[in-house]
Amino acid sequence: MDTHAHLSMLPPGKRPPEERIAQLFAGGFGGIIDVGTQAEDLRCRLKTFARFDRIWFSAGIWPAPEAIAERERLIPLLEQQITAAPPDRLIAVGECGLDRHHNRQEAAGVVAGERELLELHLDMAKRHSLPIIIHSREAAQETAELLSRYPEVRGVIHCFSYGIPEARRFLDLGYYLSFAGSLTYKNAGNLREALPFVPLERLLLETDAPYLAPQPFRGKPSEPGMVAETYRRAAALRGIPLEALQAAVARNGHALFFSKSGV
Repeated sequence: MDTHAHLSMLPPGKRPPEERIAQLFAGGFGGIIDVGTQAEDLRCRLKTFARFDRIWFSAGIWPAPEAIAERERLIPLLEQQITAAPPDRLIAVGECGLDRHHNRQEAAGVVAGERELLELHLDMAKRHSLPIIIHSREAAQETAELLSRYPEVRGVIHCFSYGIPEARRFLDLGYYLSFAGSLTYKNAGNLREALPFVPLERLLLETDAPYLAPQPFRGKPSEPGMVAETYRRAAALRGIPLEALQAAVARNGHALFFSKSGV
């Protein structure tokens, strides 16, 4: 299972993405969560991929400066899409969050607006009883502080990029942690230390396709099938059979995205 991909962003390649995904599922692939980044992208994604009964969808606004500036206009559009979506296919709010790599502290208006945009998503997740998919880059403390204000909301820190102290903080808040292909990179020692620390029942794995292709595919666009490399590395780090890890991630994905209680 790939718990976070952007299927509409996959490059065309020699065959359309839909054909490549169909082949993947024909081979027994477990499922994909197709994640939104713009206020009105859900309708098109549903139309393109809804024929696959093992693809589920989220809807959210990635914190680009343009979206932050337009948040008061975009949030109602996002909520309209969420309300109109089939409830068995729309399973989460996000991705949304804080990015201090791109949105620096000195850009005060952007930073304040970004925090407000995340809180608007958290409020929406609370009102619709949906889990939330959080993007957090170089903003662990800020992210945790905002999430702590919404204890009713469950969710995942996608593409986890921190170490054990940050993992502990997010786990204490009740969040799942998801690791992407960056786990396999040479300079990702903090991730390889953090992954065994995460309780097995709170662990998810993803590609973030078309980004962060794992080794040995680094430098190429990532695709959902490449998540197999991340599973292999994660299983080795935890010292458990690959099949046991696959089953655990499937259970965790079901618990978070398909269970009202999140457990």
